[in-house]
Amino acid sequence: MRLLSGKAKAAFLVLPVLLCAVLPVCAAEPLPTLDSVKQQVVERFGGRVPLQWGETVRGVRTRLDTRDKVVALTLDACGSGKGKGVDAKLMDFLARERIPATLFINARWIDANPELFKRLAANPLFEIANHGMWHKPASVDGRSVYGIQGTKDTGELVEEIERNARKIEAITGKRPKLYRSGTAYYDEVAVEVANALGHEVAGFSILGDAGATYSAAQVRAALLKAGPGDIIICHMNHPESGTGAGIMAAVPELLHRGLRFVRMSDYPLK
Repeated sequence: MRLLSGKAKAAFLVLPVLLCAVLPVCAAEPLPTLDSVKQQVVERFGGRVPLQWGETVRGVRTRLDTRDKVVALTLDACGSGKGKGVDAKLMDFLARERIPATLFINARWIDANPELFKRLAANPLFEIANHGMWHKPASVDGRSVYGIQGTKDTGELVEEIERNARKIEAITGKRPKLYRSGTAYYDEVAVEVANALGHEVAGFSILGDAGATYSAAQVRAALLKAGPGDIIICHMNHPESGTGAGIMAAVPELLHRGLRFVRMSDYPLK
């Protein structure tokens, strides 16, 4: 079992009641209500003014903390109006070739694909991670990016993270430990809030498909830049894009180089 860092310990101590949400010793205890969790977080962080905004603000984990020849493939499922599909060929390829992946799933995608979500969650190759309730950028003051409005304040950020965490746990029996916001943008206070809710914030070091806009050739070229410790971000909810074909073309080449695919939680993050 990986030990928590000093910062992570401090985050949990800020909100001791949340321990029951993530530690098995409290499994028989009822979860604290969402309102009580939100109240505690707002009291702790509500007055903070963020100074940073972006994909790599303080506290975002962008690499595996290892020298092993491993890479993490992460796939987002955003659940927007045009993003509720699934690249079945890609997911079948990963399952057939025994390629692990970390799946960041939005609540709206779960609602659109309930049985598929259960099957993916039951496959030990895949770990389910939190991609938010409404796929909003993670802000404590309503900042936006790409024309998408971020969470308006600390309270809404708690709901964005915690509602989907509880939804995933209710279906799978396991609370997610990783969170990636919609758009993968954050302010540094939002990262601390996510930590206090028991999540590490998952960034990336390899932009694999630029929001499922790359061609298959571009995806392949991006993935072939990966080396030991890299975290790749792609999407699994756009079968019409070049993402799936690009991943399927790159994976055999990366394996031939001696790289091994792992889930993000298989290694410490940095």
